[in-house]
Amino acid sequence: MMKKLLLGDEAIAQAAIDAGLSGVYAYPGTPSTEITEYIQNSPVAKERNIHRRWSTNEKTAMEEALGMSFMGKRALVCMKHVGLNVCADPFVNSAMTGTNGGIIVLVADDPSMHSSQNEQDSRFYAKFAMIPCFEPSSQQEAYDMVHYAFDYSERIHLPVLMRVTTRMAHSRAVVEINETAREQNKMNFDAKAGEWVLLPAMARRRNDIVTAQQAELEADAVESCFNRYEDGNDHSLGIITGGIGINYLNECYPDGCPYPVLKISHYPLPKALMRKLTEECDNVLVIEEGQPFIEDILNGVMPGNAVIKGKLTGDLPRTGELTPDIVKKALNISLGECYAPSENIVPRPPALCQGCGHRDVYAALNDVLKDYPDARVFGDIGCYTLGALPPYRALHSTVDMGASITMAKGAADAGLWPAVAVIGDSTFTHSGMTGLLDAINENADITVIISDNLTTAMTGGQDSAGTNKLEAICRGLGLDGEHLKTVVPLPKNMPEIEKLLRDEINYHGVSVIIPCRECMQTLQRHLRQKKQKGEQAK
Repeated sequence: MMKKLLLGDEAIAQAAIDAGLSGVYAYPGTPSTEITEYIQNSPVAKERNIHRRWSTNEKTAMEEALGMSFMGKRALVCMKHVGLNVCADPFVNSAMTGTNGGIIVLVADDPSMHSSQNEQDSRFYAKFAMIPCFEPSSQQEAYDMVHYAFDYSERIHLPVLMRVTTRMAHSRAVVEINETAREQNKMNFDAKAGEWVLLPAMARRRNDIVTAQQAELEADAVESCFNRYEDGNDHSLGIITGGIGINYLNECYPDGCPYPVLKISHYPLPKALMRKLTEECDNVLVIEEGQPFIEDILNGVMPGNAVIKGKLTGDLPRTGELTPDIVKKALNISLGECYAPSENIVPRPPALCQGCGHRDVYAALNDVLKDYPDARVFGDIGCYTLGALPPYRALHSTVDMGASITMAKGAADAGLWPAVAVIGDSTFTHSGMTGLLDAINENADITVIISDNLTTAMTGGQDSAGTNKLEAICRGLGLDGEHLKTVVPLPKNMPEIEKLLRDEINYHGVSVIIPCRECMQTLQRHLRQKKQKGEQAK
């Protein structure tokens, strides 16, 4: 064994490589991005020819992983929580197909919405899909859990979901890792069409099998090394926790918790252990990051004589991340000395980078739309979403990946004019192309701006699937070439941009304008790399 200082994300990535991974499939999304980047930068992954390129979106990633599993090899799928919505169709159906090679679906939830639209809890998806879920409580446990989960996936012939949260993904700890990686699985042809062809007759048979399997999965959770029941001297209170929550509990009791504690990191819920706690304790406090998943089920099936406390009772907040102080308050532990925030600290909301091409697009758009008082601009997910904030205040909506084009079409269908959609290049290929096809098929009266900065900028400058292909994609979807325009967003080109915008807004049909200029952050990185190569050549 050797030791490394790793982020939670990096521990998962290293474990996957060491566990015989053959392919990672992902779309960048905070806080999961570093997993794929770590594998992309790993010399071992390169030497072992592990697939490690970004997918166009989470749905394609999940389906590609299913193809890898079909041939008997191990696959890791990575995404943030809202990405699981995008791949829900193949994810839920993957329980019906089952697995040949092991599949881990790694989902990073984002409580407090540091960079997300909601606080959804991915454990509900695992329960809904009838597959096991793992939730590590430390970086070391995350590393060990990946090895176990791949083996377990292959033993039970089901994919597994591994859930982490922002704090686990982005905090570091020393992790003991294997010095040698397990060999990759050999390709095999063991996958049977009777399981993978989900015609109703075949799917019904698999549904019966998976449903009957649930009792076995729960028994496995009761015996799991990742679930632990520790008795305590004081049975006036029992505590159920898991994931990052157990770390906060340990901070509250550095000398050991006086109450019985049930740590849950392997789902489905180990009801036998939960029943033991509720029968032996007067009160039970559920400390869980995210939504009251455990607490709600506990109330419904096995409260016993215990009084259940947690997020549903107001003992812990329903929204935002947990903290040690929040847990201390729920346990009636003194917080000690607290410091009020300084009155001199001014809020600094994120802003578009200086020199960013999106700035010029919004400046031109705002100037043009002064002449159209009823205009509405439908935004999308990306760093250009910051155009909704001062000084531009240019967007009226941002819902999910790709919604700008479809919402603009829907608003135009309702009678709005002008209806403008602003979408980025990576988001367009992720989820915008089908919406544009709808608009083209109906010749909707909308103007679409695909603001192309040649990268997936918001998550750190990963490759964009549509780079240098956007015009061809639009033409291939059937867009009239007369209303497909490109421009370089620079202050000196402002008259040209504004004229294009006016012309295309006044055209009553689908038009697409592509302002294209490289992201300032990736440009600077590319210039540094070029300089370093030049110095090395000398």
